[in-house]
Amino acid sequence: MNQYVADTMAVVSYVGKRRLPPSVKQIFQMADVGLCKILIPAIVIVEVSYLSERNRIDLLPTELKLYIDQFPSYTVQDLTVAIIETAFQITDIPELHDRLIAGTSCFL
Repeated sequence: MNQYVADTMAVVSYVGKRRLPPSVKQIFQMADVGLCKILIPAIVIVEVSYLSERNRIDLLPTELKLYIDQFPSYTVQDLTVAIIETAFQITDIPELHDRLIAGTSCFL
């Protein structure tokens, strides 16, 4: 079964019913029916919490948790030392959250 690592804005857009590129939307829809898995890096939960607290997005962390819990195809991937080490080998992504998301993907 295919697995995908989700970026913060993709998760926010899909769960918040915002516009997404058709191919990305299709992957989330496939996960909703169990045809693929989506791994959500823990840092995505942190970023959603931060952006929500600052009123920069409409999605609340509790809403995201309810959504994730509703579908077994979604899994939160813990932030581990190995993922952090992998992330800091990536030098062309300056933003910390994005680097940790990319590091999660590279590690897995």
